[in-house]
Amino acid sequence: MYEVRLHGRGGQGAVMAAGILAAAIVAEGRYAVSIPAFGFERRGAPVVTFLRVDDREIRRMTNITDPDCVVCIDPTISRAVNVFAGLKAGGTLIQTTGRALGELEVPDFVGTVAVIDAIAIAREIFRRPITNTLMLGAFARVTGAVSLAALKQAIAESDLRDANPGQNMTALDRGFNEVEIVHRNRGAA
Repeated sequence: MYEVRLHGRGGQGAVMAAGILAAAIVAEGRYAVSIPAFGFERRGAPVVTFLRVDDREIRRMTNITDPDCVVCIDPTISRAVNVFAGLKAGGTLIQTTGRALGELEVPDFVGTVAVIDAIAIAREIFRRPITNTLMLGAFARVTGAVSLAALKQAIAESDLRDANPGQNMTALDRGFNEVEIVHRNRGAA
């Protein structure tokens, strides 16, 4: 089972992104479950949502404490929560940031680090810092867990279909094409 934890802030679409990702994976013939974690979230407050992917039916509907991959759709979220908590040795971090890879403080046990300046790109495309579709494209490229075509179909069938689909498809493509990926020493603890 492949487990993903998505971090963002209320209003950025982390929960919607996980749902779209699950729909795309299911469309490709695998099993996926999106598990939002709701509390007293409000716009701007830290939000976390979870995704499980497997080739078999998934019955576990609990929060994910030891993910294989962490996706941060907000560049400041690590100031509020420990995004590395429980991340498996050799795991993957996909981070929106305007900083260079060398400027990030990433623990040695993280095997793959991927960054994209999704805020700047989102402002170009949407005129707002909404990064969820950009980060879905980045996730597809970095992990290979879902195809770009399946994500495009899932977005076309989602609530985003009425929110200027051309912009969302552009964001998905740019996320896929502009993410920078570094594979590091996998599994060092």
